[in-house]
Amino acid sequence: MTSTLHPSSDPARPVRTDDSPPGEREGVAIPEAQVTAASDAATTTSARPRLGSFVPALEGMRALAALGVVLTHVAFQTGATAHPVLGRVWERFDMAVAVFFALSGFLLWRPHAKAARGLGTAPKAGRYLLHRAARILPAYWAVVFAVLILLPNAAHTAGLRVWLANLGLLQVFVPYTLTDGLTQMWSLSVEVAFYLVLPLLAFGLAWLRGQRARWRVPAVLTVAVLCLGWNLLPVPTPEGTNADNWLPGYLPWFAAGMLLAELADQDAPRWRRIAGNRWLMWPLALIAMLLATTDLAGPPGLTHGQPWQYVGKMALGTVIGFGLLAPLVLRPDIPHRWLESRTAAALGRWSYGIFIWHLAVLSIVFPVFGIVPFRGDFVVVYLLTVLFTLPLAAASYALIEEPVRVWTRRRFG
Repeated sequence: MTSTLHPSSDPARPVRTDDSPPGEREGVAIPEAQVTAASDAATTTSARPRLGSFVPALEGMRALAALGVVLTHVAFQTGATAHPVLGRVWERFDMAVAVFFALSGFLLWRPHAKAARGLGTAPKAGRYLLHRAARILPAYWAVVFAVLILLPNAAHTAGLRVWLANLGLLQVFVPYTLTDGLTQMWSLSVEVAFYLVLPLLAFGLAWLRGQRARWRVPAVLTVAVLCLGWNLLPVPTPEGTNADNWLPGYLPWFAAGMLLAELADQDAPRWRRIAGNRWLMWPLALIAMLLATTDLAGPPGLTHGQPWQYVGKMALGTVIGFGLLAPLVLRPDIPHRWLESRTAAALGRWSYGIFIWHLAVLSIVFPVFGIVPFRGDFVVVYLLTVLFTLPLAAASYALIEEPVRVWTRRRFG
């Protein structure tokens, strides 16, 4: 979120495998009081996830992705990315957005994958979009108003176009509307575009049901491969915008999660054994991450890369998202102590708030503590940013996100 990124992106209550956002939490409701019981039961579930089952480790992975997004932004603003070795690593923590997008792809596509195999009913488009809007917009609008009114650098340059583009999550389409405290929202703009397109994708594959459902995996893979070439197309854009940041370019990252949604309910023990092996998939994701720190994924800094480097970054991000999530999704019977812990669950619930508030907090940390931007203090600034972001994220969840979600479900079902 680049994220998400999760952006990824996604982020906030206990994760259900039926759908959810940064991105991802509607589907069959599970009362908050049942979360602990669900977590305990997760270790005794079969290797094949049950309809509507709760995968607590996904919430922990969402928390790590949110903290990764914070890390890469702090690294840029403290100058840590200029380090000759570690700088490229800190930069590539923006791959946390790939994890958020893959989470969204899995959680939101899962009901459609199940329905195609006669294991459930996919939500109607109207209800789905209403719950997406309720999940994302209220807390996001609170941040936009706070930043564009109270943050000096943003408030002084926020004209009508900036206000409208940010309120409407159109920053990737409207030139020069990404502003201080809100620049990370480009990934949320992409995420929302995916929400809008998902019903169309589901409709396009609706005929692949029953016996034909086995062709859904090749169909999703085809879409992902075709979209890898998005940046190779001569897409005209006005100055100040870039087609690289539009949804087609990032569909491979969402497709990683969609592919997992298709595989999760298949009787494919060989694929489940391979893709669900964390000792194989997590090292694979690490290798992809290390490759992403090279010029394969683009030049250092914020310099725009060549089209082939964009393809490389999208491909590597797809491997990272798939590799990190596959063992959690395909083998939910295997416990993951930290990812399923109470701390991880809390951070996962707050992850959306962490994502939307952290840059505003980061902008304030520098003047309040007398730290000069781009002059070091990476660790100190990171810890301060996380320390002051967490209470805001917790308040966002408790006072805005969860109340709106509950009200929407009670009012509209």
